[in-house]
Amino acid sequence: MLGVVGLLVLLGVVAAAIGSYVLYRPDASAQATPGEPVTVVIDSGSSTAAIAETLAASGVIDNALLFRWNARQAGVDGTLKAGEYEMTTGMTFEQVIGQLVAGPAIKYVDVPVPEGFTAVQVAERIAERTGLSRDELLALVRTGASEFASEHPYLEGAYGSSLEGYLFPATYRVQEGATAQDVIEMMLDEFDRRVAQLDLSFAESRGLDLSDVVIVASILERESRLAEEFPLVSSVIYNRLAKPMRLQLCATVLYTLPGNKQSLTNDDLKHESPYNTYLHDGLPVGPISNPGMRALEAAANPPETKYLYYVLTGEDGSQTFTATYEEFLRAKANAR
Repeated sequence: MLGVVGLLVLLGVVAAAIGSYVLYRPDASAQATPGEPVTVVIDSGSSTAAIAETLAASGVIDNALLFRWNARQAGVDGTLKAGEYEMTTGMTFEQVIGQLVAGPAIKYVDVPVPEGFTAVQVAERIAERTGLSRDELLALVRTGASEFASEHPYLEGAYGSSLEGYLFPATYRVQEGATAQDVIEMMLDEFDRRVAQLDLSFAESRGLDLSDVVIVASILERESRLAEEFPLVSSVIYNRLAKPMRLQLCATVLYTLPGNKQSLTNDDLKHESPYNTYLHDGLPVGPISNPGMRALEAAANPPETKYLYYVLTGEDGSQTFTATYEEFLRAKANAR
C-alpha cells in the first residue's frame, strides 16, 4: 500500500501530466488547414491573453496558452502591437511573435502625377487614388501656399497663395493615414530636391529668379506636345521678353477659361486675366501647370536662337520655328 508520501508523489505526477496535456494539446477552435491566408485584427489595448485567443480562433496558432508562455519566455509579453495583420494558418509561435513585435505592415498607395498637370488636376488625382478629401486638397493647392512658406520660402508671395507650379510631377507612395498636408509636403520636398540641381545663372543674368523659371517651365509643358522642343519654345519666350514683345501664348489664355477648351476664339484672346499674355506684357503672374525636370532645365538654360515664332505643323505635334513673322505665316499656310 502507498504511504502518504507516495500518494502525494503520485498525485503530483498525475497533475503534471494533466497540465502538460492541457498546455500542449491544440485548441478545439484552431483545427484549420495550414497555410491558408487569414486577416487578423488585434484591437488596441488587447492583453497577451486576448491576443492569443484571437490568434487561436483564427487558426493562426493551435494553442493559446502555449503562445502566452512563449511570449513570456521571449520577454515580449505586453509589447505586442495592435493593428491589422495578414497571416496564415498554422504559423509557428516564433513567426507570429516576430510579426506582432514588428507591428502591422504599413499600407501604401502609389499616386502617379504626370508632367504638365495643373494644380486642380493634381488635387483630383490624389483624391481619386487615396480617398483624401477633394475639397481639402483643392483648397490647399489653390490658396494654401502660405501654410508651407516657412519651410519653402519661394512660396512667399505666390500669386493668390497658389501652389501651382511647385507640385513636382512624380509617382508618390502615400502611406495609409497620411493627411492632405502630408501629401502636399511630400511633393514640395521633391520639388526642393529636384530644383537644387538647376543652374539658374543664365536665367538670373536675364533678370529672372526661380519663380520666373517655374512660370516659363509651366508654359513649356502646355505649349509643346514634344519634350524635345521645350528648349526651342523656351528660347522664343526669352527672345520675346528681351525685345520686349508680348508673349501671346495660347496656353496662358486657356489656363483661366472655364471648361476644358483646346482651342481659342478671337473673343477668348480678349478675356481679361493677369495670365493673358495677349493683353499683358511679360510673363503671366504665376505658373499655369506643374512642370517636370526637362521643362525646368529648358526654362533655366534655353539655347541661343533668333526664333520669335512657332506654329504646329507636324501630325506628331512637332512645330516649325521661325525668326520672322513672314516665315511664320508661310509655315502656317503650308501646315493648313
